[in-house]
Amino acid sequence: MARKSLYIDTEALSTLALVEAGLIAPVTKLMNSKEAEEVDRTKHYKGVPFPFAFVLAPKGKRNETVLESLRPGETLDLINEGKKVGELEVEETFEIDPKQRLYNIYGTADPSHPGVKNTMSRLGHIAVSGPYRVEYPLIRDNIKRIEQMKTRTGAKFVSAMMIAANPLNRAHERMIRQTISDTDLLVLFLRKPFTEEGLRYDIRYQALIRFIENFIPRNKILVLPFENTYIFAGYNELILDAILAKNYGCDQLVVGKNHGGLGLYYDKNRINTIFDHCKNIDIHIKTVDEYVYCDVCKTLVSTQTCPHGQHHHVHYHSESILKLIQSGLMPPPILVRKEVSANILASLFPDRFDNLQQLYYSLMPGSGLLERQSEEQFYIKLIELYQTSSLT
Repeated sequence: MARKSLYIDTEALSTLALVEAGLIAPVTKLMNSKEAEEVDRTKHYKGVPFPFAFVLAPKGKRNETVLESLRPGETLDLINEGKKVGELEVEETFEIDPKQRLYNIYGTADPSHPGVKNTMSRLGHIAVSGPYRVEYPLIRDNIKRIEQMKTRTGAKFVSAMMIAANPLNRAHERMIRQTISDTDLLVLFLRKPFTEEGLRYDIRYQALIRFIENFIPRNKILVLPFENTYIFAGYNELILDAILAKNYGCDQLVVGKNHGGLGLYYDKNRINTIFDHCKNIDIHIKTVDEYVYCDVCKTLVSTQTCPHGQHHHVHYHSESILKLIQSGLMPPPILVRKEVSANILASLFPDRFDNLQQLYYSLMPGSGLLERQSEEQFYIKLIELYQTSSLT
């Protein structure tokens, strides 16, 4: 008799692969009903903070029919995008409350919340537990690349930073530089969400690589894709980031004090209270000051060390900078490095100009040689013209 099949999306597959690889340890398997209830109640699993139960409850009438028919001991095929990607041996099926699960993850079940809306569309009411295996090469490749980099560089102390770089700005650069100055290796986990918001992953990745290749020692930094699935999308994101970084072999997690979830743990009067209740995760958490551009200091400064008021500060607000870029405008170089802006705009608006070469030679100083110029080079030269001030 043919096996029954459970249909899962790539977000579920990625999460299952993370857990199977031990990267969310001590969670290494799907939880049964008793374990799930205990974790949701205590927010701990095997003595380590874990904010909500790890269960598999995919939505859909086809899945619901299968889940209702399962018996312990049956083996399921796991199907993703029409292809078998793994197997699961059924231990138990049990009912869950989707609204309560949404609240456990996000702190709210309000459908206007973007994370809630996304998860609600894919969350069913019947969970299945049991041993499983899945095929997902990205996770194994990440582990291998970190091990190879540590071996090649001899790194003893490794830091991690989760970054969206949407887009990469000067404050991100300062955090990166500050971190690599006191660590052997920085692993930059570049967030790769399962939504279409913001800049595409490939554009953000190329811009980040452009910065690293030209302005950072290459043996000090490694960029890896980090598929931040729904389990990382809630207000408990920092706890899970710390668990992930630790299990990838990192000794320290670096976060900015303006991180969206940091306020839940950070007491400005007692910096050491951050993650006090997460001390069993066994990774050092380092917080970095928020950086701004001060128009009196004329440079990038920490809000903790600049004596001038906020009215002198230009903040690195990613959403606002992104709006400029998505409108086709180059942000001022104090916000985004011109090489990064040029790289992003050339990728975001390919073949934007009807006759780029004519435009380039009409407006730009050059060597006198007729060389074909790229859109990226055009943007770099354009921002240099903007910065020319001899006619003031």
